[in-house]
Amino acid sequence: MKKKHGESFFWTSYSDLMTSLFFIMLVLFVLVIVLLHKRMEVTEKQLTEIKAVINSTKDLDPTYFDYRSDYKKYILKVAVKYPKGAFFINDLNDKVKIKEELLKAGKAIENFLKKQSRNRLTDSVKYLIIIEGQASKDSYKNNYQLSYERALGLYKYWRENNIDFGKNSEVQISGSGDGQLPTNAMREKVEVKNQRFLIQILPKNILLK
Repeated sequence: MKKKHGESFFWTSYSDLMTSLFFIMLVLFVLVIVLLHKRMEVTEKQLTEIKAVINSTKDLDPTYFDYRSDYKKYILKVAVKYPKGAFFINDLNDKVKIKEELLKAGKAIENFLKKQSRNRLTDSVKYLIIIEGQASKDSYKNNYQLSYERALGLYKYWRENNIDFGKNSEVQISGSGDGQLPTNAMREKVEVKNQRFLIQILPKNILLK
């Protein structure tokens, strides 16, 4: 009789244990479902923000910028022409007119960023602005360094004229040269068109997620 009583106690305890484990698993399952649902809500909100930011970067003034979706870059439409080996803004041909147009282009970027900062959905977005210089192929040997110097000269010119991209923007200067190295940079078949500036405006917050 004692043995049967012991077996009965074991199975009762075992049944209670399994019931407790089932209850714990059920609670954990419900908790996971709730957390996943909340995570999905956050993800949908982030996707909405991402789409809004990406679309907003296509709104730069078309008077001065031509957006190329295949490279996600803007071509600065102000046609610049430097003497061979030159990179100062004051070296530009027809510099008075070109400098005025370049200044308006810089102001267009500044106004674009100010507009985005007033947007409730994207007011926390930080931007990476890449100013890229390009050079056309000629007999000059240092076109890669030259294209960087030209981009730097453009940014200095904007800063000297009080163009301010704001505290939420980081500016990087780059030069992609004349296409003789396989950098896969955006190039045009008509070589003279490659003497230009390209602009990229990228949302840093999204890049870091």
